[in-house]
Amino acid sequence: MVQRCTLTVLNEFDITPDLHSRPMATLVTPSAQHPQGLIPSGQLWLPRASLSACLHGTMVRSTLGYTLTDEQRINRFPATPLCSLSWWFEGGSEALVADRPNALPGLHSRREAYPGRWVLTGPHTRPSTSYCATPTHGMMVMFMPDALHLLTGLEPAALTNRMVDAQTVLPRDWIAMCEAVQHQPDDAARMDCLEAFLEPRWQACRPAQSLQVQRYGDWAVHLAQRATLSAPGRSLRQLERRIKRWAGLPLRELRGVGKAEKAFFDILAADAALDCVKWADVAVDAGYSDQSHLCRISRRITGFSPQALYEGILRDETFWAYRLWI
Repeated sequence: MVQRCTLTVLNEFDITPDLHSRPMATLVTPSAQHPQGLIPSGQLWLPRASLSACLHGTMVRSTLGYTLTDEQRINRFPATPLCSLSWWFEGGSEALVADRPNALPGLHSRREAYPGRWVLTGPHTRPSTSYCATPTHGMMVMFMPDALHLLTGLEPAALTNRMVDAQTVLPRDWIAMCEAVQHQPDDAARMDCLEAFLEPRWQACRPAQSLQVQRYGDWAVHLAQRATLSAPGRSLRQLERRIKRWAGLPLRELRGVGKAEKAFFDILAADAALDCVKWADVAVDAGYSDQSHLCRISRRITGFSPQALYEGILRDETFWAYRLWI
């Protein structure tokens, strides 16, 4: 019965998977040098080349078959300029809410149910935390905010720091796609179903010149250039309004995330020992005024100091989303 309904939805909106005639998303294989004592972080799917300016990537996480402590069921995510669309195929998640502003939620923090079966999340200016009370298999598709705006007409600025029920805001054909993805037999089929839906829609609305390499810093520069050339009116205030409308965040915020990303990846590329990282040098190389400046930005984006974040990635189950991008 489920299979029959799924095929009906696929045919109605012409998103039937065709595995033989179309390029597919790329599954990034996790490193063999996985931290001892931690379960595999999950799967990272990178989009086919034609969707690289639309999708940043897709994270799939399954804890089915693993034994985790209550503390290990926490999921930590950084502040991000991206929008996301999430599914749960087994189990589910709840948001953890801190007791006071600027505090990090923990195991005993207040829990809030997510707003719907499929959840659309806007850009976040602060880190977020969730909890999975039972073994869970879920998928989070990360959209470039300007691409989501072009595809759906939604304003990322109106979604900033919000999670909403996708069924209340997305167009009817998107809801049919969400249903179709929900009933696919495995993650590869889910990705193909999603990308088959997005491909013709993105090709119809994508900018004439779009950026292929999606480092945040490069994307912020590209977005500023698009804003300058896209419409009459090029005063600084008009450009800033245009960028915030497309991305949900001001250009200054986007550039800040780009700097933090550079510092993060520089450390990972160096593969330095925990006690050998020279954070002052990292700060200068990434364009910060000093180490204190780097620490403030790190805490604002992740909730942790650079050293605590680095240790968490290497040793703590709750930082699986960070490890997945290494």
